[in-house]
Amino acid sequence: MTTRILVCDDSALARKQMARALPEGFGADIVFASNGKEALELLRNHQADLMFLDLNMPEMDGYEVLEHVRKEDLPVLTIVVSGDIQPEARERVRKLGAIDFIKKPTESSLILSLLKDYGFYSPSELEDTALNDSALKSESSSTRVSDISVSLNDYLQEISNVAMGRSSDLLARLLKVFVKQPIPKVAFIANSELHMAISAAQHSDTYSAVCQGFTGAGIAGEALLLFADASFKEMAEMLHYEELDGEAVNVEVLMDMSSILFGAFLKGIGDQLDLRLGLGHPTVLGQHRQISELLEHHSTRDERLLCIEISYALEDQDIQCDVLILLTEDSVPFLEQRLEYLVD
Repeated sequence: MTTRILVCDDSALARKQMARALPEGFGADIVFASNGKEALELLRNHQADLMFLDLNMPEMDGYEVLEHVRKEDLPVLTIVVSGDIQPEARERVRKLGAIDFIKKPTESSLILSLLKDYGFYSPSELEDTALNDSALKSESSSTRVSDISVSLNDYLQEISNVAMGRSSDLLARLLKVFVKQPIPKVAFIANSELHMAISAAQHSDTYSAVCQGFTGAGIAGEALLLFADASFKEMAEMLHYEELDGEAVNVEVLMDMSSILFGAFLKGIGDQLDLRLGLGHPTVLGQHRQISELLEHHSTRDERLLCIEISYALEDQDIQCDVLILLTEDSVPFLEQRLEYLVD
């Protein structure tokens, strides 16, 4: 009997990668959903036996989908595929009924192993040989992904999502908290508009900021950490500082947080782009000022930037910080080349 598979992910790139990760010769019927609501409609119409489910999605996230599947007793087995690799995330989805958890980006060998383990696929020796022969391609495999187009924004959002999962995992392990995963925002903006791109900022709030430049083969930019002044004392407590107040403590918090978030995030980006990113020295841009003032040095430059914004939030903690990854216009050709390589 043909296995019916549902791939639910808001990222077109992730849907394409997941479809490609299914083994050649696996005669499955595949349907796609770009959010949790679409997935539930398909499940209620009994269109899937197995679902590969992302966690971080708009409208309805993966946790909510799992809750509905359990509450409505929908007949589907679910494997979570996520960039959020925090131990707590794994534990939560298992409690909600997921049979397994795999991290992004997906690996064909792992997918094949899971399909075998859960009884969805039993290839013969001849099929096993074909699976290892790159020259033998199934027509059904190509038709699965041919109608999925991937934009540069979608590509950047997905690799940012995976990189964010790494930085959040490091932060969660160090602080022993659960880091809520936002959906990264990607946009081309003018330098002068940069301060308006910060979605988490409130007009009455003041922030402190640190920046760190980075370069690689074909790519360059800088990372900015914007940390709400109201969050300093609580973060100092979580980092187990002996002193909790004072300008020296605030600077130490800024430097520690930038080291944690920048290092893991940029390494995650570099690994996916298959390049090594060199980091410059971190620099404090300013303290206790509104964001428009902190980013004033950008407003005098004419260059457009490719901006990736991530708003980190710690569960049950009143801590607010934004990370901006600002890529130069000159980086775009390299990114487009990498995208073309991935989707071909």
